[in-house]
Amino acid sequence: MKIFVAGGTGFIGTHLIRELRSNGHTVVTLSHERSRGTEQGIDLVRGDVLDRRSVTDAMKGCDAAINLVGIIREFAGKGITFQNLHIQATRNMVAAAKEAGIRRYLQMSALGTRKDAVSAYHKSKYLAEEEVRESGLEWTIFRPSLVFGPKDLFINMLADQLRKFPLIPVIGDGSYRMQPIHADDVARCFVRSLEMPETVGQVYDLCGPDRFTYLQMLEVIARVLGKSGVTTVKSPLSLIKLVVPFLQKIPAFPLTSDQLQMLLEESICDCSWQKTFDFQPIGFEEGIRGYLGKSI
Repeated sequence: MKIFVAGGTGFIGTHLIRELRSNGHTVVTLSHERSRGTEQGIDLVRGDVLDRRSVTDAMKGCDAAINLVGIIREFAGKGITFQNLHIQATRNMVAAAKEAGIRRYLQMSALGTRKDAVSAYHKSKYLAEEEVRESGLEWTIFRPSLVFGPKDLFINMLADQLRKFPLIPVIGDGSYRMQPIHADDVARCFVRSLEMPETVGQVYDLCGPDRFTYLQMLEVIARVLGKSGVTTVKSPLSLIKLVVPFLQKIPAFPLTSDQLQMLLEESICDCSWQKTFDFQPIGFEEGIRGYLGKSI
């Protein structure tokens, strides 16, 4: 099959494209810059997901479309907003797929997305999902938990802190739970879904096999880095909630009120997706050892 992928040059996109190619598919993906040549099996075309015409043109001749576009934080001055990159981008993707004659459509959302969501991030993801559900296309929606892999931002950031600093700051008591999933496993679900008619019209929460508190996850990362333990400094949650709305206006500050809300809501699921896709996901410690362990 020839598959159009929006967001194919990003972190999860690189894993997805590798999985698509290993399963015999060819890929078309967008780039903001003119291509200087492409790898075999990948057609990199100039375009922007916010430019519907460029998306439609790129989709022509494809058999399916996949939307991975998303942001975790807004920078409104640059036009990087949830409205643009989640809702409008999805609207353009759906319209372009219809115009290009594509029926099969896969959308990446996020775990915790729901109608009554508190965070602006989850609210926008839900509205994007609604665009897909109402499209009339043969859709499947995936909601991954925290995704980890060699070029992830979050786990690599924590590992960098553990390497450099003797004390690690923790928000609140660190008891909020996470269930990270490897980017390769997310990619496998997407690719298998393309040839599984039973996944049409379904929404899948994607979590890995290991559930940790934040403190436990820090301990696992430290162990992989060869450290005997982690010394933490806990910041009162009431204080964090008070200062974050002001400090988040600084682009370099690593936390927003939205991200704090999502962290405290937790990111866990029951792994029922395995019944459909029938493979054993990569364990967290095994997965991070494959890339963090190399830098010890």
